[in-house]
Amino acid sequence: TQEIQRLIGRALRAAIDMPLMGERTIMVDCDVLQADGGTRTASITGGFVALHLALQKAVERNLLRVIPIRHFVSAVSVGIVQGQPRLDLNYLEDFAAQTDMNCVLAEDGRFIEIQGTAEQEPFKPEEMEQMLKLAVKGAAELVETQKKALKLR
Repeated sequence: TQEIQRLIGRALRAAIDMPLMGERTIMVDCDVLQADGGTRTASITGGFVALHLALQKAVERNLLRVIPIRHFVSAVSVGIVQGQPRLDLNYLEDFAAQTDMNCVLAEDGRFIEIQGTAEQEPFKPEEMEQMLKLAVKGAAELVETQKKALKLR
């Protein structure tokens, strides 16, 4: 949908040092082949890897002087299921969640975007804090996986 496209675009743009890009456009097409409940977060996390690879190619072809990445970006889902905060909800957990949240983070733990909804009952500030801590932990693990995939680790 348009809303999902905009979310992915905002997340990926946050990773880029735009002045270094010049007047260039990169289109990232995200097809999620397997995501058990987290297509948005998978699109952002995988889309960032695709973007990084495209920028590496642009440097190799002398289209850019440097890879204009300010920081790695990843996204995770968190929620409250049966009263407990959970990271990376699968489809069944997502369906049963009292609260569902998608978090997009920079590799230093700063938040780029947070989308959250109380599906059944409103959630408490302490519960949100627990979910955000889980999101930071999960996003850091994903950045390490991204770096391994890009052979930067």
